[in-house]
Amino acid sequence: MKHNKLNSGFLLLAILVGFSSLFISCEEDSALFISPRQQVVLGQQLDSAILANPAEYPILDPQQYDEAYDYLQNILDRILSSDNVRYEDFPWELKIIQNDEVLNAFAAPGGYMYVYTGLIKYLESEDDLAGVIGHEVAHADLEHSARMMERNYGAQVLLGIVLGDNSARVGEIAAGLAGLSFSRNFETDADERSVEYLADTPYNCAATRSFFEKLAAAGQGSQGPEFLSTHPNPDNRVENITAKATELGCDTTPLNPASYDDFKNMLP
Repeated sequence: MKHNKLNSGFLLLAILVGFSSLFISCEEDSALFISPRQQVVLGQQLDSAILANPAEYPILDPQQYDEAYDYLQNILDRILSSDNVRYEDFPWELKIIQNDEVLNAFAAPGGYMYVYTGLIKYLESEDDLAGVIGHEVAHADLEHSARMMERNYGAQVLLGIVLGDNSARVGEIAAGLAGLSFSRNFETDADERSVEYLADTPYNCAATRSFFEKLAAAGQGSQGPEFLSTHPNPDNRVENITAKATELGCDTTPLNPASYDDFKNMLP
């Protein structure tokens, strides 16, 4: 897919003022006005706002925690090597947020992703974390994040940010990123695409499934973390992920290197 030029945004902005409401009633079927290139610019601005808000998003310093970031980057690189990743030229940056009380991860448009230390420590293996990262890559790669933000804020607001006209809204939108929720179809699509990504790696291709199994065993199905919204419910998502792995005939043997505990110990 060729990326639209940023200067086309001026024409789109004029059109959207009168007609954007026609396209935001259903996020799966609506026209997506913000191009992949513009998603990257939007993601960059949101990322800058997140870095400038340490009270809400205390990001671990990549230089101070370089070994932890290297560990995460190795997982991400394996996932991005999959032929099923559409936007290989997205920046694909992954940051760690220090908050052990939060079980969450989220993705901004353009491939900017964030994972909380609470989630990392809750998970039990590298395969589990690979499943989470694959799920977030899918939300960005399938443009779910951009679609939901267009629905929530309007395409004209997002294009205004891209064009430098709505800078006052960046902080507000960045503050809501961690709680961005997705539709049932988008969650199912991200689950299934994560299986496809992981099928091209040494990881258990159905690794995301183990997280839902842990939630169900703990009786936490109704209070699951926002990054893996519980619609459809955990049992259905386990079934969907298993069915996709069976369809692909991919390896479900855990890689599960012993180094995951070492990774956890790298964190504060």
